[in-house]
Amino acid sequence: MTLTDPHMLTGAYALHALHDEERAAFERHLAGCAACEQEVADFTATAGRLALAASVRPRPLMREQVLRRVTTVRQVAPGTPPVERVRRRVPRGGRLARWTLAACVAAAAALGGTAVWQYERAHDARHQAAEAERHAEEVAGVLAAPDAKTRSVRVAGGRGTLVVSVGRDRAVFVAAGMAEPPRGKVYQLWFADGGRMRSAGLMSPDRGSQVVLMRGRVGGASGVGITVEPAGGSPQPTSTPIGLLGIPS
Repeated sequence: MTLTDPHMLTGAYALHALHDEERAAFERHLAGCAACEQEVADFTATAGRLALAASVRPRPLMREQVLRRVTTVRQVAPGTPPVERVRRRVPRGGRLARWTLAACVAAAAALGGTAVWQYERAHDARHQAAEAERHAEEVAGVLAAPDAKTRSVRVAGGRGTLVVSVGRDRAVFVAAGMAEPPRGKVYQLWFADGGRMRSAGLMSPDRGSQVVLMRGRVGGASGVGITVEPAGGSPQPTSTPIGLLGIPS
């Protein structure tokens, strides 16, 4: 494909669909074209929003594993056997009856504990699902906000785009094609706020392209920085920023 009009390649560039020569030529053009830079930032943010709705196909072996496990799961509902069966199997009175009764009580207690554990696991799963939905809604709200403004920077071999909504007082960072941080390290986002840096959250170390809802309000921040920090993050930056962006106005 011959590069005849670089202005027509902003979408392909944002989706990493250009060959190496095309990408290099387009990046030379991008360095001096503000219109293309803004369009690439918009396409990158849109791609990040669309990625929120991506579905995950289950593993091919999952159906076979589920069907196989079904044959090993006890199908009888838990509970005490009918009184008639207990009377036929257990002699009246004596130590054996007392031990049988104790065993039944212990089994009932164990089943009750299992039910509580299952309820707690289900409750945790519902809570996590609700949190994920709320997070996705906040990200989508910022990306689609009428007052959303963007600013982009080359960082870690890829591109980072900052999307800010003043009305929502929130910011989203969209990473595209960033290299993985060194082993045991993580990329950390920061708000530059009144001469100090406050943490805005961590990026997933194993994903070069991701959408991050930045932690905390934008407030009076003047810019955003990205640093390389030890796994788990740092209370304050411990390295020189690898990327800096001003808050778009």
